[in-house]
Amino acid sequence: MTVKVSLTVNGKPAAAEVEERTLLVSFIRETLRLTGTHVGCDTAQCGACTIHMDGQAVKSCNILAMQAEGKSITTIEGIASADGTLHPMQEAFRQNHGLQCGFCTPGMVMSAIDMLRHYPHPDEATIRAELDGNLCRCTGYHNIVKAIQAASQASA
Repeated sequence: MTVKVSLTVNGKPAAAEVEERTLLVSFIRETLRLTGTHVGCDTAQCGACTIHMDGQAVKSCNILAMQAEGKSITTIEGIASADGTLHPMQEAFRQNHGLQCGFCTPGMVMSAIDMLRHYPHPDEATIRAELDGNLCRCTGYHNIVKAIQAASQASA
């Protein structure tokens, strides 16, 4: 059985017929072809699929596409400026080498942006605690933490 899903993605309307069991991450990647949102575990454990839904970070692998009906979604592709200027968090990750293989980076960036909404100037312990649901298998988090601290200081 299919359902029609209509939502706003990165500021633009999006609609499609999908099977009712389609996950939001699959809708984003396969239907909309926005492949920056990664699938890592399909169990909401790794955070690679993190997006913003109505301004809050959520893991899109454990939400059905039809649950996003009428919602506003922002993916990693939607946070840079239209002219290609990186979002301050993306720039902080770049400047502080907060990535290695890059697989976890979109989810980390999206989680970090949401984190700074709640904790504008977090200390290292807060950053590490808030990143608990995002896994990086390469960097050991040190440079990710540095990048988030730098972004928080840049917005001061």
